[in-house]
Amino acid sequence: MKILRRNEVASGKWLALEVLDYIDSNGKERKWECVSRKRCDGAVLMIAELLPSHRLVLIRQYRPPADGVVLEFPAGLIDEGETPEAAALRELREETGYHGAIRKVFPPAYNSPGLTGEFIYTVLMEVPEKEQGELKTDFDESEHIETLLLEKRTLLQTVESMAADGIRIDSKVLAYAIAGAGI
Repeated sequence: MKILRRNEVASGKWLALEVLDYIDSNGKERKWECVSRKRCDGAVLMIAELLPSHRLVLIRQYRPPADGVVLEFPAGLIDEGETPEAAALRELREETGYHGAIRKVFPPAYNSPGLTGEFIYTVLMEVPEKEQGELKTDFDESEHIETLLLEKRTLLQTVESMAADGIRIDSKVLAYAIAGAGI
């Protein structure tokens, strides 16, 4: 199994639509449509825990493809040549104003491998509450982000309540909340 050719069908500033010619497990040549990211080296997602309260830093923002406000962990693209660690520190500050220390960077994982080869590094961070000072964000022009501080122990109930109120839930937040509830 391997990709033989990538044919770009359409392209924008940040994304490209491609048709992949590949060989399947039976040796047969096939085609697959996918989306690829441009101008970045993957993405980061930060699970940032405030200490000592153990609240989590999450965000809400309108996402046009979801046609609604989405509850998410702070996340962002890794600039070309940037490390996942540097991107995580930068993105957390830009999106929420918080700064913290990296506890662990997990290997890259794929969000929707049937749609895209985009990978994301999950970064665990500790955010000392008493050291924050004034929180200053640095949103991109199109970003309108609201920071939420949510209790870890009640995250699943909060997520379910928000979903019932029409907030879209990022699958990574839901998976984290389910795991945290021990389900």
